[in-house]
Amino acid sequence: MSGTGNGLLRDDESSMATRAAWLHYAGGLTQSEVAKRLGLTSLKAHRLITKANQDGLVKVYIDGDVSECVALETELCSRYSLDYCEVVPEFDDEDLPLKALGVAGAQYLKREIERGDRIMIGVGHGRTLAACVEYLPRTAAPTARFVSLLGGLTRKFSANPHDVIHRLAERTGAEAYVVPVPMFANTVEDRQVLLGQKGVAEVFDLARTSDLLLAGIGTTERQASLVATGMVERPEMEEVKRGGGVGELLGHFFDADGAPFEAPLSSRVMALGREDLRNRRIVAVAGGKVKIRAVRSVLESRYLRGLITDERTARSLVEAKPVG
Repeated sequence: MSGTGNGLLRDDESSMATRAAWLHYAGGLTQSEVAKRLGLTSLKAHRLITKANQDGLVKVYIDGDVSECVALETELCSRYSLDYCEVVPEFDDEDLPLKALGVAGAQYLKREIERGDRIMIGVGHGRTLAACVEYLPRTAAPTARFVSLLGGLTRKFSANPHDVIHRLAERTGAEAYVVPVPMFANTVEDRQVLLGQKGVAEVFDLARTSDLLLAGIGTTERQASLVATGMVERPEMEEVKRGGGVGELLGHFFDADGAPFEAPLSSRVMALGREDLRNRRIVAVAGGKVKIRAVRSVLESRYLRGLITDERTARSLVEAKPVG
């Protein structure tokens, strides 16, 4: 019995050391700030960070598990039938923890690129995915290719400031294929014309062959990135919200229970169809207070195979009553 107890103590110590290292190195907190956040003395915080270094947990990234996060990952995988889930410790009070999610998303993407397989990675766009690319170190990816999963121009035909495909190509030297059209066509007829263009059709055909689809999750709230970037007009998004739309994944909307939500906007989306997203390896990077309802909506849809999120969001998802 005493041996088991000692093992648990060691696990708790390792978990706390990993958390302290996350806050210090990824979160940018000083050792005294780490101590205050974790309710420890400054000396104890210093020893934990030193332990993380001595145990080899701190490299370019922080390689270790926080026990509380692992428990949340297990619960989310079980509840939403996920093959992969990563919950990162929170280290800021922002409604949208871009740094925490960006670091974790970059780490995941780097692992996928470095597998050495000839992999086609389809990517969405948005603030969170842009943060992932920002924290991705320059990584040679001679066997990887990237392809846009949806249009990346705004209504004014200017570049989406959160389009990530060009930055991915620049960081990795990999081939990248873009869709040179807006995310939403002006009319259904315009959509058909654009989809019929040779270059556009070929890119979407490539997107359908993606081994991994890396996506963000959008909200229909006022803070929606689609509205802020000019991809969607505010009255259009308000119409979606009034009708019951809650979450958005790769241009498609879902209600609070995860059921597909079709709005007039849906018929004009320049993206893969819902039928092309079913039973695919879709991993979303999303979290933050403003996204909790949207993330839950998309999880309930059962389109996702994987989720990278923050601890606060994960806890809210786990504590919520399951739908049905």
